[in-house]
Order: sequence, then C-alpha cells, then structure tokens
Amino acid sequence: MAKRESKNNHKGAAGHHRRLGEDFLARNKQKEGIIETASGLQHQIVEQTDGPRPDAYCTVRIHQRAQLLDGKLLEDTYRLNKPDEAVLNEMIDGLQEGLQLMSAGSRYKFWVPSELAWGKKGSSNKIPPFAVLAFDIRLVEIC
Repeated sequence: MAKRESKNNHKGAAGHHRRLGEDFLARNKQKEGIIETASGLQHQIVEQTDGPRPDAYCTVRIHQRAQLLDGKLLEDTYRLNKPDEAVLNEMIDGLQEGLQLMSAGSRYKFWVPSELAWGKKGSSNKIPPFAVLAFDIRLVEIC
C-alpha cells in the first residue's frame, strides 16, 4: 500500500509541476521583451552582439545559471567563473534552439518548456517531471 501511495504522490507532483509551468509560461510571454518561438521556447535578450551564430554541430563555451521556477539552483558557472563547453546537438532541445539565436558575447535569458527539456521523466532527483527550466546564458565562444 505504501508503494501505491508513493506512486500517486509522484503523479500528483508531476501534475503540479505541469500546471505550474504552463501557468508561468502563459504569464511570462505577456511581459515586455519576452519573445516566444514557434516551439514554445521563451527568451529575453539581455545583451546582443553582432557576429556569427553557432549551428547545431558547433562546440560552444557558455556561462550559465540554470534554475527551476521555484528558484532552486541547478548550476551556476558564473559563480565558479568557469564556463561549460559542450557540443550544441548534445544539449537539451531548448538550449540547442536558443543558442543558435545568439552570437558570441551575447547574453540571453531562456525559459525552456518541459517538452524541450527533460519532459515527463525529469532528470535524476534534481529536475522533476514536467519542469520548466530558467537559464541565464552568455555565449562566451564558438569553438
């Protein structure tokens, strides 16, 4: 019986995160300066530079602050002063799309719907099912 209750609580939490994310994104896209792409990715340009943009196969160096909507910090390379390096097509769909909008030196904020991130499965114990993720990203370099 404890297993069944635990499973039902998990489903309830997933539904809560789904509703929270949907409500947040609906409100957020109404704010001035927020741009929503056809996929549902939302972004705000903090600093824009001119120059080349990465394609899906580029390696990029980025500073990022990744959070859940409740403010729980997932990663902060700004604080560590050590950018991450990754191949764009190995990142979650929302970041693949978003980083291709940026040129080196630009800084954007992104709100990634769950279907462009880890979806209904979540990721380990850090990211719950249906979580919308918030990123503050500076594209340091296209390698």
